[in-house]
Amino acid sequence: MQEVRHPLDPDPVRSTKAGAVFGLGLVGALTGLFVGGIVPASIALLMARQARREAYASGGYLTGGDWVRRGERLAWAGVLLGVTALVVAVVIGIFDFAGSPVGPDFAPTVD
Repeated sequence: MQEVRHPLDPDPVRSTKAGAVFGLGLVGALTGLFVGGIVPASIALLMARQARREAYASGGYLTGGDWVRRGERLAWAGVLLGVTALVVAVVIGIFDFAGSPVGPDFAPTVD
């Protein structure tokens, strides 16, 4: 038996923040290897919290939880890729610095 809705109840709609979380998460994942991908990914993670709170407060009239979950996963992947790229750059920089000569390089003198 299906519940009868009250005529003044609003229709369920997808949260616009859910779409924004997915879009920002996707941008964060695609640009994650470039450290700048952390910015849209972190914004997506912050918006995901807001979208979840609003969906809970709406009592079921805001949908889009699956979009929020997918966006969060993509955002975490973008953060992970950005941190990985940063760690690799630091390690390469350390090996490059360790291989370079220390101090000024003077020509040998003959006495």
